[in-house]
Amino acid sequence: MTDLDERAALRDLAEQLARQAGELVQRDRPARVAVTDTKSSATDVVTAMDRASEQLLSSQLLRLRPEDGLLGEEGTGRPGSSGLTWVVDPIDGTVNYAYGLPIYSVSVAVVTGDVAAAGAWRPVAGCVHNPASGETWTAAAGLGATLDGVPLTAPAPPAPDQALVGTGFGYQPAQRRRQAAVMAALLPQVRDVRRLGSAAVDLCLVACGRLDAYYEQGLNAWDLAAGMLVAREAGVTVSGLAGRPPGGPLVLAAGAPLHAALDALLTGLGADRLMD
Repeated sequence: MTDLDERAALRDLAEQLARQAGELVQRDRPARVAVTDTKSSATDVVTAMDRASEQLLSSQLLRLRPEDGLLGEEGTGRPGSSGLTWVVDPIDGTVNYAYGLPIYSVSVAVVTGDVAAAGAWRPVAGCVHNPASGETWTAAAGLGATLDGVPLTAPAPPAPDQALVGTGFGYQPAQRRRQAAVMAALLPQVRDVRRLGSAAVDLCLVACGRLDAYYEQGLNAWDLAAGMLVAREAGVTVSGLAGRPPGGPLVLAAGAPLHAALDALLTGLGADRLMD
């Protein structure tokens, strides 16, 4: 693990880079955003600005931190020799971005360990920046989390039946059917459910109390790394179900004891299964 001063410097660099990329995607967003490609399905879209943002992040990191590795959502990657890997999502919430909905973010984190394996990596520092709202969440391991420079402590969560819960859906039809069934069963047991469209922002909203909890299946390291650190440093528990590490099968974020209650509910519903 890096020392406190280095973690603070990495956090500041993550914020600097996220703001630069955020300025690019906000300033150069065309009046009508065109989809240039798809990934896992026809609804999993990529825009030219996703690629331009990732290219900016990649080139800056190569210049400033050439010894570090890089993993980007849009396929940019390189090994490093320092033991640190930058994990970047150039636009988390691309569909929102394409439709002009103001909930999307640039997520920049630096981690230790093997980012290819759930539970084998840990975020050291990170930033989630929403260019549309201007809000910026930052965190460094052991140094706390902030929203626009103000320290964050997540509020005590309510009982499950009073909880506002965020979630998201995958892109494959079979997975969506399963996720919809889980949400339908969960909905009568909580206050309400929101689907906002950016996993990184959702995690940060739990950290600042605008959501009481958040769960989602199918997240990758770039969706998760920076927002998870912000949430954890604000006092939120972020894990998989039944004590497993957060990752593709499921991510659940909530303060105790709400986390334990939702863990039991979602485990009972088989929320980490892809389909019946």
